[in-house]
Amino acid sequence: MKIVGMIPARYESSRFPGKPLVQINGKTLIKRVWEKARQAINEEDIYVLTDDQRIEEHCSKEGIKTVMTSTSCLTGTDRVYEASRKVTADIYINIQGDEPLIEPRDIQKVVEVSLMYPDTIINAMCPILTPEDFTNSSIPKVVTSQSEKLLFISRSPIPIDKNRNFKKAMKQVCIYSFPSEKLQMFGTMKSKTPLEEIEDIEILRFLEMGIEVRMVEVSSSSIAVDHPEDVEKVIKALNDSA
Repeated sequence: MKIVGMIPARYESSRFPGKPLVQINGKTLIKRVWEKARQAINEEDIYVLTDDQRIEEHCSKEGIKTVMTSTSCLTGTDRVYEASRKVTADIYINIQGDEPLIEPRDIQKVVEVSLMYPDTIINAMCPILTPEDFTNSSIPKVVTSQSEKLLFISRSPIPIDKNRNFKKAMKQVCIYSFPSEKLQMFGTMKSKTPLEEIEDIEILRFLEMGIEVRMVEVSSSSIAVDHPEDVEKVIKALNDSA
Protein backbone atom coordinates (compact mmCIF):
# COMPACT_ATOMS: atom_id res chain seq x y z
CA MET A 1 0.00 0.00 0.00
CA LYS A 2 1.45 3.33 -1.09
CA ILE A 3 1.48 6.04 1.58
CA VAL A 4 2.72 9.58 0.95
CA GLY A 5 3.10 12.58 3.23
CA MET A 6 1.73 15.93 2.08
CA ILE A 7 2.63 19.26 3.74
CA PRO A 8 0.51 22.17 2.47
CA ALA A 9 2.39 25.49 2.62
CA ARG A 10 0.73 28.75 1.60
CA TYR A 11 2.72 31.99 1.43
CA GLU A 12 -0.19 34.44 1.46
CA SER A 13 -1.52 33.73 4.94
CA SER A 14 -3.87 36.49 6.10
CA ARG A 15 -2.61 36.32 9.69
CA PHE A 16 1.09 35.80 8.94
CA PRO A 17 2.19 36.30 5.31
CA GLY A 18 5.32 34.38 4.37
CA LYS A 19 5.34 32.20 7.47
CA PRO A 20 6.60 28.99 5.76
CA LEU A 21 9.89 30.79 5.15
CA VAL A 22 10.25 32.44 8.56
CA GLN A 23 13.54 31.59 10.25
CA ILE A 24 13.38 29.67 13.53
CA ASN A 25 16.81 29.17 15.12
CA GLY A 26 18.53 29.02 11.74
CA LYS A 27 16.00 26.90 9.83
CA THR A 28 12.81 27.83 8.04
CA LEU A 29 9.46 26.78 9.45
CA ILE A 30 8.71 24.55 6.48
CA LYS A 31 12.07 22.78 6.70
CA ARG A 32 11.49 22.03 10.38
CA VAL A 33 8.10 20.49 9.62
CA TRP A 34 9.61 18.42 6.79
CA GLU A 35 12.42 17.19 9.06
CA LYS A 36 9.84 15.97 11.57
CA ALA A 37 7.77 14.29 8.86
CA ARG A 38 10.70 12.38 7.42
CA GLN A 39 11.24 10.71 10.79
CA ALA A 40 7.86 9.05 10.32
CA ILE A 41 7.48 8.66 6.54
CA ASN A 42 9.99 7.75 3.84
CA GLU A 43 11.72 10.96 2.73
CA GLU A 44 11.16 10.07 -0.92
CA ASP A 45 7.41 10.03 -0.28
CA ILE A 46 7.06 13.47 1.35
CA TYR A 47 5.99 16.52 -0.64
CA VAL A 48 5.53 20.18 0.20
CA LEU A 49 2.47 21.54 -1.61
CA THR A 50 2.60 25.21 -2.49
CA ASP A 51 1.29 27.82 -4.89
CA ASP A 52 4.27 30.15 -4.38
CA GLN A 53 7.51 30.18 -6.34
CA ARG A 54 9.52 31.42 -3.35
CA ILE A 55 8.57 28.38 -1.30
CA GLU A 56 9.21 26.06 -4.26
CA GLU A 57 12.68 27.55 -4.81
CA HIS A 58 13.59 27.29 -1.13
CA CYS A 59 12.47 23.65 -0.95
CA SER A 60 14.39 22.82 -4.11
CA LYS A 61 17.59 24.21 -2.56
CA GLU A 62 16.97 22.14 0.58
CA GLY A 63 16.35 18.93 -1.37
CA ILE A 64 12.66 18.85 -0.49
CA LYS A 65 10.20 17.55 -3.08
CA THR A 66 7.41 19.93 -4.02
CA VAL A 67 4.16 19.91 -5.94
CA MET A 68 2.95 23.22 -7.34
CA THR A 69 -0.76 23.79 -6.87
CA SER A 70 -3.16 26.54 -7.89
CA THR A 71 -3.87 29.68 -5.88
CA SER A 72 -7.58 28.86 -5.76
CA CYS A 73 -7.46 25.98 -3.23
CA LEU A 74 -10.10 26.56 -0.56
CA THR A 75 -8.29 24.63 2.19
CA GLY A 76 -5.16 22.62 2.85
CA THR A 77 -7.11 19.44 2.12
CA ASP A 78 -8.20 20.85 -1.24
CA ARG A 79 -4.50 21.44 -1.92
CA VAL A 80 -3.79 17.79 -1.05
CA TYR A 81 -6.60 16.75 -3.40
CA GLU A 82 -5.12 18.82 -6.21
CA ALA A 83 -1.65 17.36 -5.60
CA SER A 84 -3.09 13.83 -5.55
CA ARG A 85 -3.80 14.22 -9.26
CA LYS A 86 -0.03 14.41 -9.78
CA VAL A 87 1.18 12.03 -7.05
CA THR A 88 -0.53 8.64 -6.98
CA ALA A 89 -1.00 6.88 -3.64
CA ASP A 90 -3.47 4.76 -1.71
CA ILE A 91 -3.34 6.92 1.41
CA TYR A 92 -2.35 10.58 1.80
CA ILE A 93 -1.07 11.77 5.17
CA ASN A 94 -1.77 15.49 5.53
CA ILE A 95 0.69 17.15 7.93
CA GLN A 96 0.10 20.74 8.98
CA GLY A 97 2.75 23.03 7.50
CA ASP A 98 2.89 25.40 10.45
CA GLU A 99 3.67 23.05 13.36
CA PRO A 100 7.47 22.77 13.59
CA LEU A 101 7.36 20.88 16.91
CA ILE A 102 5.05 18.12 15.72
CA GLU A 103 6.00 14.74 17.19
CA PRO A 104 7.09 12.13 14.60
CA ARG A 105 5.59 9.40 16.81
CA ASP A 106 2.20 11.08 16.46
CA ILE A 107 2.50 11.00 12.67
CA GLN A 108 3.53 7.35 12.93
CA LYS A 109 0.47 6.55 15.03
CA VAL A 110 -1.85 8.07 12.43
CA VAL A 111 -0.08 6.02 9.74
CA GLU A 112 -0.45 2.84 11.81
CA VAL A 113 -4.17 3.39 12.38
CA SER A 114 -4.69 4.23 8.71
CA LEU A 115 -3.25 0.83 7.82
CA MET A 116 -5.75 -0.78 10.21
CA TYR A 117 -8.62 1.18 8.61
CA PRO A 118 -7.41 1.86 5.06
CA ASP A 119 -10.83 2.98 3.80
CA THR A 120 -11.48 5.41 6.65
CA ILE A 121 -10.42 9.01 7.23
CA ILE A 122 -8.25 9.34 10.33
CA ASN A 123 -7.67 12.54 12.32
CA ALA A 124 -5.56 13.00 15.44
CA MET A 125 -6.63 14.50 18.75
CA CYS A 126 -5.28 15.05 22.25
CA PRO A 127 -6.65 16.18 25.64
CA ILE A 128 -7.29 19.83 26.43
CA LEU A 129 -5.42 20.64 29.62
CA THR A 130 -6.48 24.18 30.50
CA PRO A 131 -9.70 26.23 30.62
CA GLU A 132 -7.92 28.82 28.48
CA ASP A 133 -7.46 26.34 25.63
CA PHE A 134 -11.05 25.18 26.07
CA THR A 135 -12.39 28.67 25.38
CA ASN A 136 -9.83 29.56 22.71
CA SER A 137 -11.65 29.79 19.37
CA SER A 138 -8.40 29.08 17.50
CA ILE A 139 -8.50 25.52 18.88
CA PRO A 140 -11.09 23.11 17.39
CA LYS A 141 -12.71 20.91 20.04
CA VAL A 142 -13.58 17.32 19.23
CA VAL A 143 -16.56 15.24 20.34
CA THR A 144 -16.51 11.51 19.57
CA SER A 145 -18.57 8.38 20.02
CA GLN A 146 -17.42 5.67 22.42
CA SER A 147 -15.71 4.02 19.45
CA GLU A 148 -13.86 7.31 18.72
CA LYS A 149 -15.80 8.15 15.59
CA LEU A 150 -16.11 11.90 15.11
CA LEU A 151 -19.54 13.26 16.05
CA PHE A 152 -18.74 16.97 15.78
CA ILE A 153 -15.88 19.43 15.88
CA SER A 154 -16.24 23.10 16.76
CA ARG A 155 -14.38 26.24 17.72
CA SER A 156 -16.91 26.65 20.53
CA PRO A 157 -16.16 25.10 23.94
CA ILE A 158 -17.71 21.61 23.72
CA PRO A 159 -18.76 19.51 25.53
CA ILE A 160 -19.75 21.86 28.35
CA ASP A 161 -22.01 21.35 31.36
CA LYS A 162 -25.09 23.48 32.07
CA ASN A 163 -23.03 25.72 34.36
CA ARG A 164 -20.54 26.26 31.52
CA ASN A 165 -17.71 24.55 33.39
CA PHE A 166 -14.71 22.92 31.74
CA LYS A 167 -14.46 19.28 32.79
CA LYS A 168 -12.96 17.10 30.08
CA ALA A 169 -12.47 17.78 26.40
CA MET A 170 -10.32 16.89 23.40
CA LYS A 171 -8.83 19.09 20.71
CA GLN A 172 -7.90 18.41 17.13
CA VAL A 173 -4.29 17.75 16.19
CA CYS A 174 -3.86 18.52 12.51
CA ILE A 175 -2.53 15.21 11.23
CA TYR A 176 -4.93 13.54 8.82
CA SER A 177 -5.03 10.33 6.80
CA PHE A 178 -7.09 10.38 3.62
CA PRO A 179 -7.85 7.26 1.56
CA SER A 180 -7.58 8.25 -2.09
CA GLU A 181 -11.26 7.59 -2.83
CA LYS A 182 -12.49 9.76 0.07
CA LEU A 183 -10.06 12.55 -0.86
CA GLN A 184 -11.46 12.61 -4.40
CA MET A 185 -14.98 12.95 -2.99
CA PHE A 186 -13.86 15.90 -0.86
CA GLY A 187 -12.07 17.70 -3.67
CA THR A 188 -14.81 17.36 -6.24
CA MET A 189 -17.21 19.33 -4.01
CA LYS A 190 -15.57 22.54 -5.29
CA SER A 191 -17.09 24.57 -2.45
CA LYS A 192 -17.22 24.58 1.33
CA THR A 193 -20.20 22.94 3.01
CA PRO A 194 -22.41 25.07 5.32
CA LEU A 195 -20.97 23.98 8.69
CA GLU A 196 -17.44 23.99 7.28
CA GLU A 197 -18.01 27.58 6.18
CA ILE A 198 -19.32 28.66 9.58
CA GLU A 199 -16.69 26.92 11.72
CA ASP A 200 -13.83 27.21 9.23
CA ILE A 201 -12.87 23.59 9.95
CA GLU A 202 -12.37 21.57 6.79
CA ILE A 203 -12.87 18.10 8.30
CA LEU A 204 -16.54 19.07 8.72
CA ARG A 205 -16.96 18.74 4.97
CA PHE A 206 -16.57 14.98 5.31
CA LEU A 207 -19.15 14.81 8.12
CA GLU A 208 -21.63 16.88 6.11
CA MET A 209 -21.14 14.51 3.18
CA GLY A 210 -21.97 11.58 5.47
CA ILE A 211 -18.41 10.23 5.44
CA GLU A 212 -17.08 8.61 8.63
CA VAL A 213 -14.07 10.13 10.37
CA ARG A 214 -12.21 8.12 13.01
CA MET A 215 -10.26 10.03 15.65
CA VAL A 216 -7.07 8.70 17.22
CA GLU A 217 -5.54 10.04 20.40
CA VAL A 218 -1.89 11.04 20.18
CA SER A 219 0.58 11.87 22.91
CA SER A 220 0.73 15.62 22.60
CA SER A 221 -0.10 18.68 20.59
CA SER A 222 2.52 21.02 19.19
CA ILE A 223 2.60 24.79 18.85
CA ALA A 224 0.99 26.11 15.70
CA VAL A 225 2.57 29.21 14.18
CA ASP A 226 -0.55 31.22 13.38
CA HIS A 227 0.77 34.67 14.26
CA PRO A 228 4.24 36.30 14.30
CA GLU A 229 4.31 36.17 18.11
CA ASP A 230 4.01 32.36 17.97
CA VAL A 231 7.55 32.17 16.58
CA GLU A 232 8.94 33.23 19.97
CA LYS A 233 6.92 30.49 21.67
CA VAL A 234 8.48 27.90 19.35
CA ILE A 235 11.98 29.28 19.89
CA LYS A 236 11.48 29.15 23.66
CA ALA A 237 10.26 25.55 23.45
CA LEU A 238 13.27 24.59 21.30
CA ASN A 239 15.70 26.28 23.68
CA ASP A 240 14.05 24.72 26.74
CA SER A 241 14.37 21.24 25.23
CA ALA A 242 17.98 21.70 24.08
